[in-house]
Amino acid sequence: MRVLVLNPGSSSLKYHLRDTACTPTGNAVLHSGQLEWADDQEDRGGSLRRVLQEVERDFGRPDAIGHRVVHGGESYTSPVSVTNDVIAMIRSLGTLAPLHNASSADCMEAAADLWPGLPQVAVFDTSFHRSIPDFASRYAVPENAYMAHPIRRYGFHGISVELACRDAKGFLAKQTGSLNAVVAHIGNGASVTAVKAGRSVDTSMGMTPLEGLVMGTRCGDLDPALVLLMLGEGATASDVDDILNHRSGLLSLAGTADMRTIAAGFHRGDPGAVLAVQASSYRLAKYIAAYAMAVGGPDAVIFTGGIGENSALYRAATLEWLRPLGYALDEDANRDEDANQSDRTGIRTVSTTASAVPVLVVPSDEERAIAESTASLLGSDKK
Repeated sequence: MRVLVLNPGSSSLKYHLRDTACTPTGNAVLHSGQLEWADDQEDRGGSLRRVLQEVERDFGRPDAIGHRVVHGGESYTSPVSVTNDVIAMIRSLGTLAPLHNASSADCMEAAADLWPGLPQVAVFDTSFHRSIPDFASRYAVPENAYMAHPIRRYGFHGISVELACRDAKGFLAKQTGSLNAVVAHIGNGASVTAVKAGRSVDTSMGMTPLEGLVMGTRCGDLDPALVLLMLGEGATASDVDDILNHRSGLLSLAGTADMRTIAAGFHRGDPGAVLAVQASSYRLAKYIAAYAMAVGGPDAVIFTGGIGENSALYRAATLEWLRPLGYALDEDANRDEDANQSDRTGIRTVSTTASAVPVLVVPSDEERAIAESTASLLGSDKK
């Protein structure tokens, strides 16, 4: 089955045409690209239609479209076929993921207009985390507030985390039982997930993607009274949202959200860059230590996502905090992208054989997972 995967973000759209009737390592990429969104909504729709038309012209019409949707709320625990009702529900959840859900709904409508009748599937980042128990997902707020609003820990990056666990299990040749792992998906947005017996049991992001780790421009965990302080000093709710989502995180500490620039500054001894690396890696190390408890001892700690895969400095800084717990970094393997690598998957080990827990770098491929989920839901046996 040929699946066009649409992965919309706040400022761009990544698209892949994948063939799910492929090798044991996953589906083949027939075509890929990235579209920078226009500010004007009408121009955005026109740009998307041109992309779809170009795909059809060069490769023919796909068999189906798979959409990454960041927030499925309480409604969606697994991939679903796209209908008008599904699109409306995704839009209604936009307050919980304002940078992403509206773009997903726009993509679905544009595809339906251009290719009426073509099957579309929505795959949700939140679905994998619906197995988190109440004691980990419930916020300690009054019952009336909890019942009136969708206040719970939903978690994100579930598509990436689930695939990373599946790939890591094969790499470790774990033949029996399910994997226990702590998975750190580190990009501009970042989260860490506790996976026990293959199921998510806790994760650092919460009701929205703002909670948890120090991210590119998001603050992560903070004292909620800070919001009250800013409001009391005259900031509007919109101001606070902008500060915490777009002007905090690494950007606020180092003056940039680009980890490559931060790494260069770190090696020069720039105080802001040093602080950014220390603060972000310390926060992640705390979560890894806590989640090792939550899973009853992990079979592996996994780094994935753009920074997780590519920043040797970030991995080294994180594991240095964890050294008292027996984690041991192989410095050569951590620096060398080809060291200890599986030819089939690109997975590599960056810990020594003496490490209390193996530490893996697992390439993220959300588009592959979305294509497979789309084909599976639509009944394809050609994966």
